[in-house]
Amino acid sequence: MEEEQSVAKLPLIEAECSARLGISNIDYDQDQHGGVGSLDSAGAPVETRSTAVLCICTFAAACAAFTGGCLASYSSLAESGIIADLGLTVAEYSVFGSIMTGGAMLGAVISGRMTDFIGRRRTLWVLDIFYIVGWLAIIFAEGAWLLDLGRLSLGIGFGLTCYVGPVYLAEITPKNVRGLLMSISQSMTGYGASFTFLVGSFVTWRSLAIIGCIPSLLLLLALFFIPESPRWLIGVGLMVVQTSDGLCGFLFYMSEIFDSAGISSTLGFILVAVVQASATGQCLGCFLTGLSYFLQDVDWWKEASPILALIGVLVYMGSYAFGMAQIPWIVVSEILPINVKGSAGTLCNLVNWFCSWVVSYTFNYSFSWSPTGTFFIYAGMCGFGVAFIAKLVPETKGRTLEEIHASLTHIMQ
Repeated sequence: MEEEQSVAKLPLIEAECSARLGISNIDYDQDQHGGVGSLDSAGAPVETRSTAVLCICTFAAACAAFTGGCLASYSSLAESGIIADLGLTVAEYSVFGSIMTGGAMLGAVISGRMTDFIGRRRTLWVLDIFYIVGWLAIIFAEGAWLLDLGRLSLGIGFGLTCYVGPVYLAEITPKNVRGLLMSISQSMTGYGASFTFLVGSFVTWRSLAIIGCIPSLLLLLALFFIPESPRWLIGVGLMVVQTSDGLCGFLFYMSEIFDSAGISSTLGFILVAVVQASATGQCLGCFLTGLSYFLQDVDWWKEASPILALIGVLVYMGSYAFGMAQIPWIVVSEILPINVKGSAGTLCNLVNWFCSWVVSYTFNYSFSWSPTGTFFIYAGMCGFGVAFIAKLVPETKGRTLEEIHASLTHIMQ
């Protein structure tokens, strides 16, 4: 009984490692206070082994997120090549670009129940199968139907990733490194998009799909070595703010934005890939992009409008990669209590991808109506997000999940 209580006091990752390695009676409190660390029966430090497993777990979640970033920006880079090679119409390509969000909504609907029913690790297996099948379908596509099927499959995988990745890491990592490791993993979505923007400027759309499949294969390898993993208004609000601010409009149709603003798409994509390492504000980025089109509308200072559009896109993508790309998923995985995590997490995931679909589906229509109005609306949503976060979202750094839950009760009173 004492051995079970000792293991129960450990973070879940140490408990899992000790169970798998047959280790018992680990003095974790001594390790925390500067002790030399416990040894297993073979004399190997437990801390070393658990750290290795934890790194592999983080790597697996990072591969899944990186693949999501690659597929999100893929349609923007591949547009001209696919239309030229396969003879797709603009309408057909719009379906290809937006069908990913439909798949992601489907993945979101099943994500919570699936992770509860078959476990976090097995869900990672399922989403990776969707990733690999999706990329292969695009690589070998000779017509619109296989392209759409592949992107739909990728969307399902990404929808599952957005939920199970943060939840898995939140449940297996100790609180002192939880935020760091989850941030590293979730930031891979932005890095995946950056990588695709950079590489996609120099390779064909089929080659880009082959490259995009590589992280999925790395994830497949990592899954053999990772263990199984043993709150609502705010979560939904974060998902609305994250995706209603125009991200999918920027990602899916960036080439159209650059071309209509008089900027070289290749130059724009390369700069986007570089600037995603910094952040200065999505609201400012949307405002500057809208301002550039306003200057064109009033026929004033037209020579500066392309520069403003480029700066706006760079500022927006950089700020998104730094904050909103990963933080909402981290917060949602931390604030939901265990008894409703499956259903509430599914709802948050579904809201996220529904808003993504709305933005991606309506972007071409709203952009045709008024480019200025479109980006000013997105700027307004970003401003709403700032107020929402300042008022309702709690700080989670360095706190246990129970402490976070208690603070939410105080905020909502």
